[in-house]
Amino acid sequence: MTRQYNKFSRIITQDDSLPAAQAMLHAIGMNEDDQKKAQVGIVSTGFQGNPCNMHLNDLALEVKKEIDKQQDLYGLIFHTIGVSDGITNGTTGMMYSLPSRELIADSIETVVAAQFYDAVVPIVGCDKNMPGAMIALGRLNRPAILMYGGTVKKGSWKGKDLNIVSAFEAYGERLRGNMSEFDYKGIIKHSIPGAGACGGMYTANSMAAAIECMGMSLPYSSSNPAVSPQKINEAGRIASAIKVVMEKDLKPHDIMTREAFENAISLIMALGGSTNAVIHLIAMAKAINVSLSIDDFQDISNRVPYLADLKPSGKFLMEDLHEIGGIPGVMKFLLKNGILNGNCMTVTGKTLGENLEEVPDFPATQQIIRSLSNPLKKTGHIQILYGNLAPEGAVAKITGKEGERFEGPARVYENESSANEGIKNEVQPGEVVVIRNSGPKGGPGMPEMLKPTGALMGAGLGSSVALITDGRFSGGSHGFVVGHITPEAYEGGLIALIKNGDIISIDISKNSINVDISGEEIQKRRAAWKRPESNEPIGILKKFRRSVSSASEGCVTD
Repeated sequence: MTRQYNKFSRIITQDDSLPAAQAMLHAIGMNEDDQKKAQVGIVSTGFQGNPCNMHLNDLALEVKKEIDKQQDLYGLIFHTIGVSDGITNGTTGMMYSLPSRELIADSIETVVAAQFYDAVVPIVGCDKNMPGAMIALGRLNRPAILMYGGTVKKGSWKGKDLNIVSAFEAYGERLRGNMSEFDYKGIIKHSIPGAGACGGMYTANSMAAAIECMGMSLPYSSSNPAVSPQKINEAGRIASAIKVVMEKDLKPHDIMTREAFENAISLIMALGGSTNAVIHLIAMAKAINVSLSIDDFQDISNRVPYLADLKPSGKFLMEDLHEIGGIPGVMKFLLKNGILNGNCMTVTGKTLGENLEEVPDFPATQQIIRSLSNPLKKTGHIQILYGNLAPEGAVAKITGKEGERFEGPARVYENESSANEGIKNEVQPGEVVVIRNSGPKGGPGMPEMLKPTGALMGAGLGSSVALITDGRFSGGSHGFVVGHITPEAYEGGLIALIKNGDIISIDISKNSINVDISGEEIQKRRAAWKRPESNEPIGILKKFRRSVSSASEGCVTD
């Protein structure tokens, strides 16, 4: 055994003055020889109540079995929490989603540091699992590889492919009388056929792809489907790869460089990934002291075209992308076209470019990834906006189908639930729906707005109504939507002062978002404004409100 492998665990296993610690390890089945081995923490975010995570405990067992076959390594499974975004969207439960990212990070850091594990393998599924785990890995800076649980297979109803967003949009169609009760129930029952994360280029798949591109997970981890032989085989690949990482003493700070983050953002732009990538990548960068801001996203968006015809705005799902070569195929295409930096180190012990040398090119007949000469949009879909409504920034998701300018009268709602009611019978074409008091502090927890965006799309208003909020959007949201408005309403941002009928203009070509209110009127309204009274949150939501930074700063709680 080399000192390099067990340099942390040896603190408790090889010190004669810690007999009680060694006795505890004997109790769990580690004999004297086992205690000379390096300890690899295998952290599962598995739980039964969410299809994204329901299979992860089984994957953890596979990973432990394979790690234990490696000479000088011993796997130890532990667990952390998860929140199902798909289940909580549109309810007060969504307030707990973003705070769960911090809890996941804190809990992984706590166990690994307290137990002196030499390396870490997080096994993750739903949206906040990935950034939560990555924040912890950045803090710990020990050899680590992230394993993604994989995407769900597509559902089907009456010959139409389905996914989680199909259920949200079916609700809007039903509200407007465009869908029978029979079809509505049929879509609900058949949208999600089993285990795996939501199937489009939504937040889970977006973050998994970004992390693979960053070099912190193995090639194909982000696109291997959850229920597939490739995902099971990945457990063996993880076991041999974690030993290589430990031999080379490769740590997250060696891999998660500024250039690696730029690669990840470039991939997100090409794929049409989730706007949540903005807050999550900024938070991950802060964990390792890499400088990254919302303006970096705009700089990269200006030069990377939107190429992938993936849902929510497009036709295809991650399962389809897997069949033509997966995320490594996309990365090879981007590398060949000068969009990615191939010199970045990865957890294979090779550079990104070296990993991609053996990856086959896309089939000539594939229709998912457009050529650079025929993009879906010449620039990225994520746009950073400024103006009197967002002096500290806002994030828009504009794929090109929505147009680049929207102006209309405000239809203001104080929270998401009232907006959901208003969409049923109040919202009219040409209006800008405003949902406020939904920011990191105001929510609290910055809830996602998939239910209202899904309802608007299903009701046929997706192309004639804009929606702005100080909350955020699911990766499944699409339409003319602007979120992360900063300062948020809870902090007295201008979004708090808008009234019904105020004219709001959003101009993507100028990266601007403004409301037409005179300075004198703004002062008058601000003098009369009072923060809305509400019940003071308790527990984690109370802590989150007191400590969280703005959306433009990644919503971190450090």
